[in-house]
Amino acid sequence: MCFSAPASFVAGVGLLLVGSAAVVKSKTVPQYVLSSIPILFAVQQSLEGVVWLGLSDPAYAHWLPWAIYLFLGFAQLVWPILVPLAILLFEKEPVRRKFLLVFLGIGILTAAYLGYALLNFEATAKIQEHHIQYALQFPFQSMLLRGIPYMLATAVSPFFSSHKQLRLLGWVLVGSYIFTALIYWQYLTSVWCYFGALLSSLILFIIIKLNKEVEIR
Repeated sequence: MCFSAPASFVAGVGLLLVGSAAVVKSKTVPQYVLSSIPILFAVQQSLEGVVWLGLSDPAYAHWLPWAIYLFLGFAQLVWPILVPLAILLFEKEPVRRKFLLVFLGIGILTAAYLGYALLNFEATAKIQEHHIQYALQFPFQSMLLRGIPYMLATAVSPFFSSHKQLRLLGWVLVGSYIFTALIYWQYLTSVWCYFGALLSSLILFIIIKLNKEVEIR
């Protein structure tokens, strides 16, 4: 499977259209927050398109550093906070809300550490075997200290929702992570974000289903 600048830009345009449709269908504040996810993924994928251009064409090399850091900013600061927050805003059951607040707290702490690391340590990227490999010179690179808290916030939190449609989002995120980790471990940041971006198109379906449930009631 090959990825490229055109693949990133096409994904960005497609997600922008899906996200815009989700915004139009949204009727509540939680739905608007959820529908922002594919739109923000569209921006992130477009940024990775710029990373591809900067790595493959010297004419775009001057755009490369900021494109890398902005892409990683989305990956490591936005998603650990936005995903559990979006799930929490839908939740009304007290016990589930407490669990989701914990996941949001984990996401905030994870994003704070990763944001500090992005500002103070080097991050680079290179093209290898048709993928982008990001090299992060951060301290505490172990899965226990960095990867697990990130996964708890971004992929596990949806399982604690009382809405089956939001739990579906958790299943596809975890499934795509396992697939990416098994096949593309060296390129996990890039490839999982790409799959996550495409899978976020499910949010339009989720919002439509949630609104239908309200109408039935």
